Amino acid sequence: MSDQESLVEKLDELDRRFTEVTEQMSAPAVAASPDRITPLARERARLAGIVHPYRRYKELCNQRDQTQTVLAEAADDHDLKELALVEFDDLRHRAAEVMEEIKGLLVMGDEDRIESVMVEIRAGTGGSEAALFACNLLNMYRRYAERQRWNFEVLSARATDMGGFREVVVNVRGRSVYTRLGYEGGGHRVQRVPKTESQGRVHTSAATVAVLPEPEEIDVEIDWGKDVKEHTSRAGGPGGQSVNKLESAVKLEHVSTGITVSMRDEKSQHKNRAKARRILLARVYEHHRSRQAAAEAATRKSMIGSGDRSQRIRTYNFPQNRCTDHRLKGAGQEGANFNLDRIIAGDMDDLIDSLVAHDKAQRLADL
Repeated sequence: MSDQESLVEKLDELDRRFTEVTEQMSAPAVAASPDRITPLARERARLAGIVHPYRRYKELCNQRDQTQTVLAEAADDHDLKELALVEFDDLRHRAAEVMEEIKGLLVMGDEDRIESVMVEIRAGTGGSEAALFACNLLNMYRRYAERQRWNFEVLSARATDMGGFREVVVNVRGRSVYTRLGYEGGGHRVQRVPKTESQGRVHTSAATVAVLPEPEEIDVEIDWGKDVKEHTSRAGGPGGQSVNKLESAVKLEHVSTGITVSMRDEKSQHKNRAKARRILLARVYEHHRSRQAAAEAATRKSMIGSGDRSQRIRTYNFPQNRCTDHRLKGAGQEGANFNLDRIIAGDMDDLIDSLVAHDKAQRLADL
């Protein structure tokens, strides 16, 4: 069986499942039960994104085959044969375009529907210089979000005296946000002369970035009373009238996974709790999602799509004004190097487009 035949067989299975789910939803007993119809409705919506283009593809193929029959029967009619040939070429190209669209939806569709992510940036090795680099990354993503017309909200930040960040968590919302930012997860390395370096030597520092899909609460079932331990404390302060006399700081611990979140940025305990819950939901969701992805794709060791934070994915070389993405370089692709000034300014589309194309090719090969 060829790759195309195997793909069509898989698409036929999805088509049959779509029909089956639609019939189940129309049953009175299911329609009257929110617990039964909700997951079916979500599955149907997910399948529809692929099945509808696939049905359009089959219709185009059917029209193409009919036109081919006309071509065979119009051997003595030059004008009819010429018209049929033009229509045949048009239908063949349109069917091929729809099939490419389907392939993209098949391997990238789930990510493309995620419209809210948590981006966690942490300073790594390099002391104050690493913290300043974390600030650079934060501003880079902020500028890119502005270009994409996404909403960008800083949820938590631990600043340093020199203007850097030990840790910062932001929420980014917008169309295809996970498809575009999901490739930023991993180790980021910077090579430059720090402001505190008197002899002009180039230092190497690092920061890590994690990009976590923010699920709707229905995607992650958490009983906040049973599954999570909550601790409150005073947020602290400089003293005097400014000291926080109320226990506004909140720490949440998810018992089964051990994941913890601390939030003290707001003066209100209620606001801190709300922010902490959003971050905890995202981290628990990513915990389960990454375990499932590892089980389903144990052979895929690249950073793209794996969520592995430990791997160095990119180097920012300031003296040479070069940004190198090692995933593209390791894949033997040209164009692994990009203009650093443009990247830092938030002009990241060329880089991300290359990563999307590389990831799509890998996923199609794994189908």
